[in-house]
Amino acid sequence: MEIYEVGGAVRDALLGQPVSDRDYVVVGATPAQMLAQGFQPVGKDFPVFLHPETHAEYALARTERKTGPGYKGFAVHAAPGVTLEDDLARRDLTVNAIARAADGTLIDPFHGQQDLRDRVLRHVSPAFEEDPVRILRLARFAARWPDFTVAPETLALCQRMVEAGEVDHLVPERVWQEIARGLMEVGPARMLAVQRDCGALARLAPELDALWGVPQPLEHHPEGDTGTHIELVLAECVKAHAPLTVRFAALTHDLGKALTPAHELPRHIGHDAKGRKPLKALCERWKVPNDCRELAELACAEHIHVHQSLGFGAAAVWRLLQRSDALRKPERFLQMLQVCQHDAQGRTGLHDRPYPQRARLGQALTAAQGVDSAAVSAPLLAAGAPGEAIGRAVAAAREHAIAEALLNIDTVPA
Repeated sequence: MEIYEVGGAVRDALLGQPVSDRDYVVVGATPAQMLAQGFQPVGKDFPVFLHPETHAEYALARTERKTGPGYKGFAVHAAPGVTLEDDLARRDLTVNAIARAADGTLIDPFHGQQDLRDRVLRHVSPAFEEDPVRILRLARFAARWPDFTVAPETLALCQRMVEAGEVDHLVPERVWQEIARGLMEVGPARMLAVQRDCGALARLAPELDALWGVPQPLEHHPEGDTGTHIELVLAECVKAHAPLTVRFAALTHDLGKALTPAHELPRHIGHDAKGRKPLKALCERWKVPNDCRELAELACAEHIHVHQSLGFGAAAVWRLLQRSDALRKPERFLQMLQVCQHDAQGRTGLHDRPYPQRARLGQALTAAQGVDSAAVSAPLLAAGAPGEAIGRAVAAAREHAIAEALLNIDTVPA
């Protein structure tokens, strides 16, 4: 029995990056031998075991054979006769196909170390095309290391996979998992670029892919292209260390611009309302979690109003808060304001411009929250006022509180 450290831990150590999870491959062993040494079995599709003390994963060396479409159509063979190189050969990228022996010796049959030095993402073998998830992983790694290039032959292989319909067999949950992880990397725009270059984005999210090539008014969007704008907005999210909910809303807030009639371009009249239908379709296709979906829907519907809100009086601000359900879900409303700020600053040459709308509306929400609804309701309840009248009185009190807050905000010298 021989044990080797493999995968991301070896790669990240060579890159000088922090190592979190460690995985091991075991060569020359049987499941019975692993059980006899106290390892706990956890694998369903192939033999994986947890170390009895460290709980790290130890997988028996294995090979895989394609038996059907998609990423589940595989027959796995794990046996003592499977060599380390056999196991490494089934991995996706050369940088992930490096093993380290117990004495520290590196086993690198596919030259992953050289690709790390050259900053290249390259597939290990033609077996890459047997698993469409690898396209998404490739794009995610490109987002993690934006300065890495994708080898031309690897990109060409991904293009052939897309043309063969492999990505059409991906299950929504796995697509969302990889997209979400890519959005949280330092270069999410690179993930989109790789998916676009191989044609995967057009199959997985045609609503999103359609944004590239759509012009915008240069006086508001010096970058011109809508897809480029989305990339810049995501870059602002990264700078702010924004959570996934904000990043997904930033990714999808302008889907309606792809639906603008050609004769209206480069203006996008009503793109906020038009964006709701493609956003719903995308969320359903990817089975997007509710927190991400709800914030994206709110940002899509209200981002234009938020941008215009410096001209809103108390009544208009109160209506915006009501439409946004801000009193019940204040955190979601504040995240929506963050999306709007990134939208406003995610434009060429405008990333440093002030966005006072965020603070103004945030303080308006605080003022509305500060109204003691019980104190307003008590005398009306005592007088036997109907519920509608009580509701109107509480709303009026909140609007008045907003008016006072806006008066203080708007009269403070800039």
